[in-house]
Amino acid sequence: MAHTFTGSNTPRFLDRTKTYLVVDDFEAMRQITTNQLRTLGAEKILVAKDGVDALKVLRAQHVDVVLSDWNMPVMTGLELLKAVRSDDRLRHLPFLMITAEAERPRVEQAVANGVTALVLKPYAPSQLL
Repeated sequence: MAHTFTGSNTPRFLDRTKTYLVVDDFEAMRQITTNQLRTLGAEKILVAKDGVDALKVLRAQHVDVVLSDWNMPVMTGLELLKAVRSDDRLRHLPFLMITAEAERPRVEQAVANGVTALVLKPYAPSQLL
């Protein structure tokens, strides 16, 4: 199995028992993120094409971590984050926002709404750990 190394040469893997939800409107990006998660050891990966689709998945299935694009039609990643944080059953979920936009106001907006981490595109698979 492939793995990544920290600076101390200790292998790091994602928890294979956790379920990851990848949310992106572009099929290619969903596939890239899914493949990177698998490389890091994830086995249970669900996908959604936008925030509305993601909420349906979150309400129907157990998910441990959300990885969402910011800019999507129908419901943006920020709108999804707000919906997740306002739902008593989901608010505890780690939420990684994947975006190409690093302007300070946008970062502040994500942080103010409870994002767990921002991952800037392009990113290395190790940033998903």
